[in-house]
Amino acid sequence: MGVTPQGTDTSNDNAQFAKSLIKSMKKKYPGTAQELCALKTRNPFELLVATILSAQCTDERVNMVTPELFEKYPTPKALADADPGELEEVIRSTGFYHAKSKHLLGMARDIVLHFDSVVPSSLEDLVTLPGVGRKTANVVRSVAFDLPGLPVDTHVARVSKRLGLTRSDDPVRIEKELGKLIPEKEQGVFSIRLILHGRALCQARKPKCTSCFLAGQCPSSSTN
Repeated sequence: MGVTPQGTDTSNDNAQFAKSLIKSMKKKYPGTAQELCALKTRNPFELLVATILSAQCTDERVNMVTPELFEKYPTPKALADADPGELEEVIRSTGFYHAKSKHLLGMARDIVLHFDSVVPSSLEDLVTLPGVGRKTANVVRSVAFDLPGLPVDTHVARVSKRLGLTRSDDPVRIEKELGKLIPEKEQGVFSIRLILHGRALCQARKPKCTSCFLAGQCPSSSTN
């Protein structure tokens, strides 16, 4: 099952398939979006910072850096006033630290200047911040604010395509297509479960179909 040929009325089939996937993945990867999120943070500001740092970097490495970072710069104002050189040294091990430092400083300054030092919750406001695209904004919305948001990273794109939920390679289109199938309250945590599944079983080079609990449902499974 999954997405079927265009021109056929498959909306009900796809919705039922998505509902079945949600149930199966919830059983395999239980927990809320906040509980399942690999980035260890305590508030929307910390999550925003950590997600910006996670670009081209492992969550594990980010979690090693953020305790010192959050101690030195616990608020948007503190980060906005940070010395660029000192900030770069703290985040150096996450890679691309020059660009990330500029993004963090710009993001913090814009939050102080335009949002009264409070991280905004709307997608439209979040994506105006330096270093914040739709993926990062949706992470913050779904994890920190418990609002609808469906982040699409490489794992989400790959797994959702293999499951037949989309045919697209474009993250924005994938987000919109999945958004039509996944109820708003489930979107953020469903995205995280796809990420967990992509890391554990549905890997890029060699998916572990014979060990996969979704093998019987997945149209791309080598076991079918």
